[in-house]
Amino acid sequence: MGVRSDLRRARRRTDLAARGRVDVVRDAAGAVREVRREPLAAPLTTGSLADLPYANAAEDPGATALRRAGGPVTAAAFAAEVTAVAKGLIAAGLEPGGRVALMSRTRYEWTVLDFAVWSAGGVSVPVYPTSSAEQVEWIVRDSDARHVVTETPENTATVAAGTAGHPGPPRIWELDAGALAELTALGGDIADEEVAGRRGTLGPASVATLCYTSGTTGRPKGCVLTHANLHAEAANTVELLYPVFRAATGQAAATLLFLPLAHILGRALQIACLMGRIEMGHFPSVKPAELRPALREFRPTFLVGVPYLFERIHDTGRATAERIGRAASFDRAERIAVRFAEAHLNRSLGTGKGPGPGLYAAWALYDLLVYRRIRRELGGRMRYAVSGGSPLDRDLTLFFQAAGIVVYEGYGLTETSAAATIVPPLAPRPGTVGLPVPGTAVRIADDGEVLVKGPVVFGSYWNNPAATADVLADDGWFATGDLGALDADGYLTITGRKKDLLVTSGGKNVSPAVLEDRLRSRAPVGQCLVVGDNRPFVAALITLDPEALAHWLSVRRLPPDTPLGALVRDPRLRAEVQKAVDHANAAVSRTESIRAFALVEGDFTEDDGLLTPSLKVKRHAVAARYAAEIEALYRT
Repeated sequence: MGVRSDLRRARRRTDLAARGRVDVVRDAAGAVREVRREPLAAPLTTGSLADLPYANAAEDPGATALRRAGGPVTAAAFAAEVTAVAKGLIAAGLEPGGRVALMSRTRYEWTVLDFAVWSAGGVSVPVYPTSSAEQVEWIVRDSDARHVVTETPENTATVAAGTAGHPGPPRIWELDAGALAELTALGGDIADEEVAGRRGTLGPASVATLCYTSGTTGRPKGCVLTHANLHAEAANTVELLYPVFRAATGQAAATLLFLPLAHILGRALQIACLMGRIEMGHFPSVKPAELRPALREFRPTFLVGVPYLFERIHDTGRATAERIGRAASFDRAERIAVRFAEAHLNRSLGTGKGPGPGLYAAWALYDLLVYRRIRRELGGRMRYAVSGGSPLDRDLTLFFQAAGIVVYEGYGLTETSAAATIVPPLAPRPGTVGLPVPGTAVRIADDGEVLVKGPVVFGSYWNNPAATADVLADDGWFATGDLGALDADGYLTITGRKKDLLVTSGGKNVSPAVLEDRLRSRAPVGQCLVVGDNRPFVAALITLDPEALAHWLSVRRLPPDTPLGALVRDPRLRAEVQKAVDHANAAVSRTESIRAFALVEGDFTEDDGLLTPSLKVKRHAVAARYAAEIEALYRT
């Protein structure tokens, strides 16, 4: 019986791995220049995403759709709440196609509002809750949003200040002041048929959202994403991932959504969960110290996060070990984990025999001492995670894999409705961002730029045909602005950002992204900026992560308020930072490596204009702010 069960599981894994045929196109020299993947989900041909809550309620009304602080929310209850809020928006004057801006952290009400806007025939416009009055003014004016829902009194004040000069300031509701109850009461006289009629006017080509880019180099641009775009993204990723996760774990899937819903990755996950009928909860923060207790309480079976989360979970584990005098043991556990996972990977690729008995024994020991603690930090049930937003360090991916959590990387942009590529579940390739999402194609241009084509690609920037023409060709290929390469099997590796390339005075082209991503993956580094354009060598500005610095001071019994000015000369601290620099340099050639670094006070933040709302570094702003420190690096 056991043998037959093993054979069935093996056949099931083989069947799942074979889905979504991949075709590679080579140039005359044999290099892979394009990879295409067949879709796993049928395209949306009628209706819209607004139909999702109602389809779920009709087919399984008592099923738990979401979890909130007050307990589970059934599919029927969620659909009823969406209808009630949609009625309120209609009563408030929302016209078909009208825009509603949503300025809030991730919470249950955000999801209700998103689907209510669609059910009322409208278009949602996400706004980061940390946005300034100037940023809000631009997004509300550019999108012509006549209605805004905020979360807090502070958000409301920001919107009011930003739109005070508009000819017709938008109507504002505030979640903390009972916005949903107010809208429900407002729509009391609107018939259910009115909502059904509005919903019935929507089709696949209807605009679902104007999702604004982060604006690293200028004003944010509104990406016009249709219901068909978002459906293609969610449906194909659900079909790719969910059967594998379910088959491997035997568990009903559940996830805690903590990514900002103003970010396209959070939105795509929200839609995918409702489409796949995956139980979903909400949490308003991505800060690991705040998130960890919520993960232990919710106990998700999988997560979608960003590298920062996985880096900090790893760093917290090491800091805990160091605090009790077991740092050396943790470091050995990490080395064993990387070797163990690497051996497993080599066996799956047919390039090795897998872990030997000694390595298995060492892994089993450290599973008891270290790895299970990592699993406990993530709730205890988690087996899989998806990481996006920036590259995840390869060794960190292997560390989590040995700890029993397989992390799959993906790559995408707002313009591609979130993921354009993802590592396939049964064919991991750490260090890459995977194969195209089913139904999508990826091509490498002659200059190394990554191009994407498929139903996930947006149709235009809102009110900006010139910017659209710059990146979207007539034949549908979208120029991402990122540089990359395809391996022999079609897996994509991102090597940098085209516009960020540095050229040293010696003529060496250097992509700072590779160095910066690896630097940030190691404590005590917080943020960083690699410089060297028209300079004799590559250098870096580095800030210190506050939690990591506090831990470093505590372990060495130094005052917690020790000024950075006194620390930058401490050889012990500089040695810790040098380890992170050495780790970054291991990925590049000698001429591309960081030769010098400066520790700078504070951190790069959104409040001081050095980060975008999606936490991307504004390179020119940082370089201008720290011009003196950069000059000093080249005088020493």
